[in-house]
Amino acid sequence: MVSQSMASNTFGNANSGLQVGISNAPINAQFYLNQERPEIPTSPLSTVPFPRDPDFVDREALVDQIHEKCALSGSWIALVGLGGVGKTQLAMEYSHQVRLRSPETWVFWIHASNADRFEESLRDLAEQVKIPRRDEPKANIFRLVRNWLQNRKMKKWILILDNIDDDWFIHKPITTALDIQTNNSSNTATRPLLEYLPRTSNSSVIVTSRSKEIALKLADHKDLIEVQPMTKTEAIALLEKKLDLPGENEGIVKLAEALEFMPLAIVQAAGYIIHRSPRCSVSQYLEQLRKDDCEATKLLNHEAGYLYRDWEAKNSILLTWQISFDHIRQIRQSAADLLSLMSFFDRQGISENLLRIQKKERKKKNLNQPEEPADISSVWRSNFFSRFARWKKKKSIIEEDADSSSESELDDDFENDIATLRDYSLIYIGEDRTMFTMHRLVQLTARVWLTNQGQIEQWKEQFINNLCQEFPIGEYENWERCRQIFPHVKSAILQRPDSQDSLRQWATLLYKGAWFAWRRGNILDVREMASKSRKERLTIFGGDSKEALDSTIMLAMVYSLEGSWEEAEKLQGQVMETSKTKLGKDHPNTLISMGHLASTYSRQGRWKEAEKLFVQVMETSKSKLGEDHPDTLMSIGSLASTYRNQGRWEEAEKLEIYVMETSKTKLGEDHPNTLSIMANLASTYSMQDRWEEAEKLFVQVVDTSKTKLGEDHPDTLMSIGSLASIYRMRGRWKKAQKLFVQVMETSKTKLGEDHPDTLSIMANLASTYRNQGLWEEAEKLEGQVVKTSKAKLGQDHPNTLISMANLASTYSMQGRWEKAEKLEIYVMETSKTKLGEDHPNTLSSMANLAFTWKTLGRTVDAIDLLRDCLAKQRAIYGPNHPAAMSISETLLKWKGKFNIVASVDNQPSTSTPHPIS
Repeated sequence: MVSQSMASNTFGNANSGLQVGISNAPINAQFYLNQERPEIPTSPLSTVPFPRDPDFVDREALVDQIHEKCALSGSWIALVGLGGVGKTQLAMEYSHQVRLRSPETWVFWIHASNADRFEESLRDLAEQVKIPRRDEPKANIFRLVRNWLQNRKMKKWILILDNIDDDWFIHKPITTALDIQTNNSSNTATRPLLEYLPRTSNSSVIVTSRSKEIALKLADHKDLIEVQPMTKTEAIALLEKKLDLPGENEGIVKLAEALEFMPLAIVQAAGYIIHRSPRCSVSQYLEQLRKDDCEATKLLNHEAGYLYRDWEAKNSILLTWQISFDHIRQIRQSAADLLSLMSFFDRQGISENLLRIQKKERKKKNLNQPEEPADISSVWRSNFFSRFARWKKKKSIIEEDADSSSESELDDDFENDIATLRDYSLIYIGEDRTMFTMHRLVQLTARVWLTNQGQIEQWKEQFINNLCQEFPIGEYENWERCRQIFPHVKSAILQRPDSQDSLRQWATLLYKGAWFAWRRGNILDVREMASKSRKERLTIFGGDSKEALDSTIMLAMVYSLEGSWEEAEKLQGQVMETSKTKLGKDHPNTLISMGHLASTYSRQGRWKEAEKLFVQVMETSKSKLGEDHPDTLMSIGSLASTYRNQGRWEEAEKLEIYVMETSKTKLGEDHPNTLSIMANLASTYSMQDRWEEAEKLFVQVVDTSKTKLGEDHPDTLMSIGSLASIYRMRGRWKKAQKLFVQVMETSKTKLGEDHPDTLSIMANLASTYRNQGLWEEAEKLEGQVVKTSKAKLGQDHPNTLISMANLASTYSMQGRWEKAEKLEIYVMETSKTKLGEDHPNTLSSMANLAFTWKTLGRTVDAIDLLRDCLAKQRAIYGPNHPAAMSISETLLKWKGKFNIVASVDNQPSTSTPHPIS
């Protein structure tokens, strides 16, 4: 018998309850493990992913609103605003404040940008609060969290759903996030993800979103808090904290303004400056930011590290917004198109009419091109009405052809596009509901986005086309419309297109813009627009084309407005010679170009040259157009003004009476040209001291102008000012003062405080104060005129010199001779250089200084200067001109009083010289 070997097991004391002997049968034993110790529920906590930001700037009004709304039982509120405006930072600050005030309150942070991050946040929440069964493979984490939050034993809890900019996944029925990604509908669950977030009496939910539309699906309208950019004070404070610089630093203030008080842009800029320090300062950053779009883009694309921002979020304001643009393009292409177009306009006052053209062109591909502006001769003729009528007719035909249902569809599309852009806080609506506003940085970002998409030229051309169609000719009748659109025309200066067709439109647009700016006296704008328009037209059409000549004349007008007579004369001479060669010597446009040149001669006091040209224009006009043609009458009136300026009053009066009577017959008594010549005749009467006749005519002109043109028309204001001058010359100071004040206030409103006509009226009012001995009032007003003229026109502009001479006269009348002398010397020397030694203003400045020197005891110098002045007066005007006779008489008196041998052989006059005004 063979013995069997037996296996044996030895058990320790832990299994002492099991006894085994020798057994050949199976043995079944049950082992009981100790039960897992249950997890202890945590105390109330916060899952906010960031510590409190020490640089947070308290935006009390907003944080207080969050506290107030979240205090209500079961509240759901939404923070809505542009990306980078600070919604998440506000929610985080509120969360930290809640935990400090109420440690027993739970605060949960859910990243809600997409389904994955939403689920990830919920699992993190379950882990931190130790929800049972959370680790089971088949556990529905959404249901577990919902049930846990609904527990009646739960204390107050606050849940933040951050960054819901795309909400499709929270409304879709799901069981797990995997079902969302795979679009699996086989599961029987039908509960949307949103329904797993309970609304309980002890809870508050805060949503942050860029989309107002999405926010309104989650919260009531009254519970929306629209987050705008910071206030100026808040933005400066944020920059001060980030850069550790004093807030009164001028560069910080300007940088905050340039960044439009946008928190993310401010943090981004501060990070860039700190990173590049000490080789980059606030002022250097600001200079680069303002340089051009390209440099600004480089700066605003820089992603500076931001410790208190989610890893998924962009730290560049440009990249942040471009994400929104991409999303809008996905959900509504037409809204993205509208945003693209709007990015080229000036940021304020974007009219609905300027945007709807794009929509109409989609329905009507054969839309006519915008009308070319009237040629430059219309500046003289003011004959815009036929063209304007054609434009109106063209527009009405388009509107009549449009199908009513299509128009309704266009309206709906447009309103839906506007609503989409407003939902994302990319545009804002004005009080009148037809104007829109954007942030400048949003516009820049959109243009960068379009460049990256290869669509920048397409939308630039659309922008130029829309403006060219809507911007009218810059005559008074269109001023209000022009004024609204002009800022957008200025924006177009920097948007030179590439295509030839669009370049033509661009040049036309700038030409029309220059025209309006010229009528408004905006020298800088006229110069830039006229120069660019002329350059393009010379290239596109050729130097002898009508378009190029028109732009050249416009540029010459700029030089005239600046007092740069030589430059104006050179261009006008070129136009005149080209017109003679191209059109013929007797062509109306040639005659008009000759008239322009003659006017420039007149402004320089070159009366004989001006007279010669005006005579040619007049004779040719009579021959070619007829004696009673409006252009002929205008040329006769210009010749009469030249006679008047030479003191040839009888000749001037004779011509002006003829023009006035003919104009009344041919054009009507209330025609603007008739009123203009009546005013000229009244001026001729006043120069002869025929005050009653002058006043009577001016009263007629004022009354008719008010009726036909309106009380605030520039021509009406000018005629009222002329009437006031008559009152002043007749010693009726109070009446003159009242009219001057009225005209001044209206001019400031209608023309602008720095318009040359406004400054002229202010100077006349100051002279009226001076006449009444109101020295302080006169000096204050003249000081304003001098300061504004220097800034607007330049220190050596003829109008600036005249204003300085007027101020010197006020000093003289107060006995402040040294101050008067200093100003008068500067005026005289600058006038000699700028205007020429023989210019009437130069001669007046010599006479003024001579009077001051005589008073200061410099008698010999005074007599020498006045003698030189007299010689030039005689050479220019002749010995019998009133000004020459007046100076001659004064010189004789001075020489006789001081026993100096006289050598003046003219007949004395009863007039006495007075300071120029």
